[in-house]
Amino acid sequence: MPEMPEVEGLRSFLDANLVGRTIASAHLAAFSALKTFEVPLSALQGLDVERVERRGKFLAIGVDGVWLAFHLARAGWLTWHDPVPATAVRPTKGPLALRVTAEGPPLSPDADDPGDGPVGFSLTEAGTQKHLAVYVVTDLMMIPGVARLGPDPLADGFDLDAFRHVLAAHARTQLKGLLKDQSVLAGIGNAYSDEILQAARLSPFKLAGSLTDAESAALFAAIREDLLAAIARAHGARPSQLKDGKRTHLRVHGRKGEPCPTCGTPIAEVSFADTFLNYCPGCQTGGKLLADRRLSKLLK
Repeated sequence: MPEMPEVEGLRSFLDANLVGRTIASAHLAAFSALKTFEVPLSALQGLDVERVERRGKFLAIGVDGVWLAFHLARAGWLTWHDPVPATAVRPTKGPLALRVTAEGPPLSPDADDPGDGPVGFSLTEAGTQKHLAVYVVTDLMMIPGVARLGPDPLADGFDLDAFRHVLAAHARTQLKGLLKDQSVLAGIGNAYSDEILQAARLSPFKLAGSLTDAESAALFAAIREDLLAAIARAHGARPSQLKDGKRTHLRVHGRKGEPCPTCGTPIAEVSFADTFLNYCPGCQTGGKLLADRRLSKLLK
């Protein structure tokens, strides 16, 4: 699943390559992906792209008073086209969900293609479970997922005290679940929550209300350091480079059995019905393994 750093990388790329261009067309291939109907997708045609913003894991393209927003869900992705494929977009059961074409020169001198020929992007989603969502709205708060977002942990003003208030408000929540809950903190998903907890040396099942001052400070620092480092790596990358860039730098997530880069202990895994988490027993649980079930307790 794309998380804050990858979505921010996509945002910076689209900001450089789309802002200043005019939407020539927007064609839907998966009708179930479009979640709003008050403003038709066709209303975007002929409008100028003014900005590209991120809200948690949502991307929002500001087009002359209207927003084209989307959430890539677990298996979605954005592919940049230069040039745009000549084949027409038709309703399909395949991976293609949406294709947008834009014309004219971009404002940014950092654009990959500074010309005025047609460029664009496609939204695709792998697999049979289709959760990618597209919205056309006049106000981003009309999107339920955006309206319920918690604070962005990298936002100005979100400091250690604000973070400790979040922990106190969710004292009975396990840290893994707290970090992934978009209504608590916006933008962190399964992979980066594993990375953050390993960096902070905290068990994924430790309760938020049980943290000492030193532990909450370490967790806050790990959140900022891991996300900022990942965003720095994503900045300037093309969409096609972001996935591999993420995998290359993960220390524990998806690395079951490999040695922890911090202490050398083999990375362990807890599997659930439709997901998993990874952690280092040496760094995070005092050498003990966590039972492989949803409401796991430390094995005696």
